Amino acid sequence: MRNLLPVISSHPGGRSAMTCRFRCGDACFHEVPNTSSNEYVGDVIAGALSRRGALRAAAAVTVAAAAGSAVIGGAPQAAAAEAQHGTPGKPGKPQQGARGLRFTPVAPNTADAVTVPDDYQQNVVIRWGEPILRGAPAFDPEHQTAAAQAGQFGYNNDFLALLPVPGEHDRQLLVANHEYTDEVLMFRGYDAANPTRQQVEVAWAAHGLSAVVVAEDRRSGKLTVVSRHHLNRRITATSEFKLTGPAAGSSLLKTSADPTGRKVLGTLNNCSGGTTPWGTTLHGEENFNQYFANAGRTTDARYGIGTGATERKWERFDKRFDIAQEPNEVHRFGYVVEFDPYDPTSTPRKHTALGRFKHEAATVRMTSDGRPVVYTGDDERFDYFYKFVGSKRMKHGNSRSAREHNLTLLDEGTLYVARLTGDSPASDIDGTGKLPADGEFDGSGTWIPLVTATEHGAVSHVEGMTVEEVLVFTRLAGDKVGATKMDRPEDIEPSPQSGKVYVALTNNTNRGKAGYAAPDEANPRTNNKHGHILELTEKSNRADATSFAWSVFLVAGDPADPATYFAGFPKDKVSPISCPDNVAFDPHGNLWISTDGNALGTHDGLFGVATKGDRRGELKQFLTMPNGAETCGPIVQDRRVLVAVQHPGEIDGASVEKPASAWPDGPGKITRPAVVAVWRTDGGDIGV
Repeated sequence: MRNLLPVISSHPGGRSAMTCRFRCGDACFHEVPNTSSNEYVGDVIAGALSRRGALRAAAAVTVAAAAGSAVIGGAPQAAAAEAQHGTPGKPGKPQQGARGLRFTPVAPNTADAVTVPDDYQQNVVIRWGEPILRGAPAFDPEHQTAAAQAGQFGYNNDFLALLPVPGEHDRQLLVANHEYTDEVLMFRGYDAANPTRQQVEVAWAAHGLSAVVVAEDRRSGKLTVVSRHHLNRRITATSEFKLTGPAAGSSLLKTSADPTGRKVLGTLNNCSGGTTPWGTTLHGEENFNQYFANAGRTTDARYGIGTGATERKWERFDKRFDIAQEPNEVHRFGYVVEFDPYDPTSTPRKHTALGRFKHEAATVRMTSDGRPVVYTGDDERFDYFYKFVGSKRMKHGNSRSAREHNLTLLDEGTLYVARLTGDSPASDIDGTGKLPADGEFDGSGTWIPLVTATEHGAVSHVEGMTVEEVLVFTRLAGDKVGATKMDRPEDIEPSPQSGKVYVALTNNTNRGKAGYAAPDEANPRTNNKHGHILELTEKSNRADATSFAWSVFLVAGDPADPATYFAGFPKDKVSPISCPDNVAFDPHGNLWISTDGNALGTHDGLFGVATKGDRRGELKQFLTMPNGAETCGPIVQDRRVLVAVQHPGEIDGASVEKPASAWPDGPGKITRPAVVAVWRTDGGDIGV
C-alpha cells in the first residue's frame, strides 16, 4: 500500500513538502532570516526541571524505561494511559483525571478520519466552498469561479471564534480564518508553472475570513450552518482594509494604488487569532512573505521574502505582488487585523501599533483598570514574542460611541518585545536535556519597550530607528534591543483563571547546528524537532508589568524520552505530543493544545493538559486528524469542542486526481478543509 504518511526525513517536524510549499513558502528551507548576534533562547527546557518536580520526573523516567512504550504505526504511545484507562479507543471504566479531562485518551494513529474518544460524537459543521451569502451557488469543484468563492466558505480554515448572536436563542456566530490555498488540491489539472487568471482569482477569494451563523442542537453539541443570515460575511484578498495606528500614512506604506498609505486590499495568511472583550476578533497575518516576488532589499531578506518568482505566480496577474514594481506593497502585510463581525458594513483594520512580523496569533488580557494587553508571537526560527499594552480604557456597552471608541484601543499604547534570562552557567547545558547543577529550569524576563503611541504622537525607544521604521521593520527593532531568540513562538494565551501566560514553541531543528546558536540554559535541547511550552508569570500578576518570571511547563516528544517533561507529572501516564501550535483554555482552566507537524510518525491532534493541582501536567489526547491534516482553531466549551481541520490530504505527490485523503466526504469526492464539532453522546459536559 502506498504510504500516506507525510515525509518527515527531509522536512522539519512531520510536515510534508507540499505543506511547506503552500503554507509558508518553504520557510524552513530558506536561510534563517534572523542573522543578528543577540542571545538565542529556544528549548530552554529539557535541561532543567524544577526542584519540586525533579524527583517525580526522574521516577517516571525510570518506570518508562523499564516498561518501554507501545508502538502504533511506528510511533510511541503512553503505556500508562492504557494501563489506567484501558486500551485507548475502546470502551473502559468511568474515567479519572483532572476535571475537564475525564475521557479515554485517543491512541496515536494514522487513520484517515477525525478520531474522537469513546462516548463522543462529531459532525462536520462547514466545508470549504459551502455557500454562506445570499446568491452564492452550491460548491462545484469542476467549475469554480471567483464570484462563487467570494460567497462561499473559504479554504484552509485556521483560527475559530464562536460569539453570541444577540436576540437569537440557540445560535452562535462562527468566525474563521482562511490561511492559505493549496491549488494542487483545489483544481483538477493544475499546472504550477502556469496558473490561469481564473485559478488565481479563485485563490484570492478563498483567502481571508468568513463569518457565518450556526444553529445549536441543545440536545447535543451539533452545529449546522444558517445560510444567508444577515451577519454572514466573506473577507477576501481583495476586500478593503484600513491601516491604523502610528505608521498609517507613512511613506513606507504608500503605493501607486494608494498614495495615502492608509488603504489596503486584502489580508493574507491569517493564522491564529483571538477575541476581544468589546466583541471583535483579531487575526494574525503570518507567512505573508511567500506571496511577494523579486525582493532584493536587506529588510526583505529579514522577513524571508524571496528574490525570484513565487509559488503561486500571483505577480503575473497583479503588479502589487511584484516588489520590483511596487516596493511598498509588502510593507502593508504582516499585521494584526481587527474585524467587527457584528457590523456587516464595517471595514476591517490593520493595527500598525502592534508591529509587523509573522503574527501567529493575538490574544487579549485586560489590566485591572480596563486597558487591553495583546500577546503575539513571530512564527519563525530564532525570532521573538511581543506584547502590546494599551493606554486607553475600554468603554462598556454596545452603543455606537462605545463601539467606535473600542475600535481605537489598539492604536495607542506601548509595544514590547521579550528578553529571557536563565540562572545557570553555560557549562551546565550540554544539549542533552541534562539538569543544570541548581536543579532549576526557570528564569526571569523583561519586556523591552519599542514604541509608545499616544493621542499626541508616538516615540521610538529604539536607537537609530524612527517610529515608522520600528513598526514596519519590527524584527530589526527586536534585533537591535537584544530580544531573546525563540524556537518559532506561535500561539500565546493568557489563562482567564490564573493570568499565567502560555507560549507554544513549535520546533527548531536548526538548534545547535553548525553556524547556529549552541545550546544554552534557555535552549538545552539541540535539534528541537518536537517543541515545548513555556509558562510566564507577570510580576504581581499584572498584565501591564514590565518584567516576568518564566519556567518550563511542557517539553514535547515521546514520554519515554528522558528529555521530555510534563510539569512534573509521571510520564508513564501521559500521551505523546509533538509540535505544539495553537492553544486554548476550557472552563476548568485546563490548557488545550493543537499540534502541527507531529514528528513522532502519527497524525496531528488535540490534547488537554491540567495546569494546576496535583494533576498538573496530566496530558491526554482528545482527537486526531485525517491524513495530512493539521489541527487548528480549538475552542473548548462546556459541552462542545470545535476544531478546524486544515489541509487534509496535503501529502507529497497528492493532487485532485491522486487524493491522499478521502476526508470528509468519502472516496470519489474532493478533499475539503472543514470545521468539526465534537460532543458527548449523553449530552454532558466535556471531560466531566
